[in-house]
Amino acid sequence: MDGGKNETRGKVGSQAMEDPQALAALQDSVLHSPATILESLPKSVKRRVNALKQLQVRCAHTEAKFYEEVHELERKYASLYQPLFDKRRDVITGTVEPTDAECEWRSDHEEEEELSEELKKKACMEETKEAAPSEEDPKGIPEFWLTIFKNVDMLGDLLQEHDEPILKHLQDIKVKFSEPGQPMSFTLEFHFEPNSYFTNTVLTKVYKMKSEPDREDPFSFEGPEIIDCEGCEINWNKGKDVTVKTIKKKQKHKGRGTVRTITKTVPNDSFFNFFNPIKVAETEMDEDSEFTLAADFEIGHFFRERIVPRAVLYFTGEALEDDDSFEEEELEEGEEEDHGEEGDEDDEGDYDPKQEEPQSAECKQQ
Repeated sequence: MDGGKNETRGKVGSQAMEDPQALAALQDSVLHSPATILESLPKSVKRRVNALKQLQVRCAHTEAKFYEEVHELERKYASLYQPLFDKRRDVITGTVEPTDAECEWRSDHEEEEELSEELKKKACMEETKEAAPSEEDPKGIPEFWLTIFKNVDMLGDLLQEHDEPILKHLQDIKVKFSEPGQPMSFTLEFHFEPNSYFTNTVLTKVYKMKSEPDREDPFSFEGPEIIDCEGCEINWNKGKDVTVKTIKKKQKHKGRGTVRTITKTVPNDSFFNFFNPIKVAETEMDEDSEFTLAADFEIGHFFRERIVPRAVLYFTGEALEDDDSFEEEELEEGEEEDHGEEGDEDDEGDYDPKQEEPQSAECKQQ
C-alpha cells in the first residue's frame, strides 16, 4: 500500500519537474520562505534582524499595556452607561412608564406611513363609538430578552422550547468588568424575577482574559483574549431542572431472566447549560472540546460587545439588518476580486460570511 503511494508521489513529482511553470513556482516558494531569506543574509545583517526582533517583542509588551489601559477606560465608561441601562430595565419590566417626550421617535419611513387627517378623524370616531372595553395594556415590554434570543441565530441555536417559559422571567443582562489591580475579566449577570424554576435571582458567567504576549511565541500577540470561563450553580426547584431529563430503561437479570425498569437521569439540551461550561484546567482538550469552548467564548463576547449595549435594536431586528448589510457588502467585494482574475475557475471552498462575527481590538476570541 505504501509502495503505491510512493510511486504515485514519484509520478506527480516527475511531472512537476517536467512542467517549467510548476518548477518555477516551486523554486520561488522555496527561495522566498522566511527560513531561506534569513539564511541567505550575511552574518552582520542577521545580527541586526535579531535586534529588530528584540524591538518587536518590546512593542508587543507595550501593546499589552495599551490594552490594559483600554480595559480600564472601558470599565470607567461602563459606570456612565449603567444609569441608561438601568432606565432601560425599568421600562422593560414596567417599573417606570416613560413620558410622552421620551417616547417620541420619528422613523425614516414615517412620512409614508402617516394616515391622512381625514382617516385619523374617522378612526378616532370609530374608536369612540365602540362600547366594548379594550384589551388591557401589557406591563412593560413582554418577552423582551426572549425575543432577542429568538432573533439572534447564535443564541437561537442554544435555545430549546423548554427554556422559553424560564427566559420570560429574565429582566436584565449586565456586564461587569474586573476591578483595578485584579486579573482582567468580565462577568455577565442575568437578572431574573422570582419564578417557579429556580431560587437564584442572578445567574453569572465569568470570562477570564489575558493581555500579555506568550513567552514562547510573542509575535502572535494580537490583543486581549478570553482564556477561560466559569459559570455558577443553579438552584433548581424540584422537578424543574431543564438541563437534565429522566429516562426509563429495562434491565434483564442474567441468571433469573427477570426484567426490571430503572429510572436514569441524563443531560438534556438547554440554554442553561451555558452556566456550566467546560473547565479548561480540568479537561483534556480534544477537538470537540476546543470547538465547544471557542463557541462559548464567542457567545460571551457577543453578549458583551453587541447584545447588552444595543439590546433594543436586536429586539426590533434593526441590528440584524445592519449585520446582514455589512456581510453582503463584504461578499460583493470578494466576488469582484474573484471575477477580476482570469482563468481562475476552481473554487477553493464556499465562504459563508455569517460564520464570522466582527471582533473588537479589545477582546479577541481564542
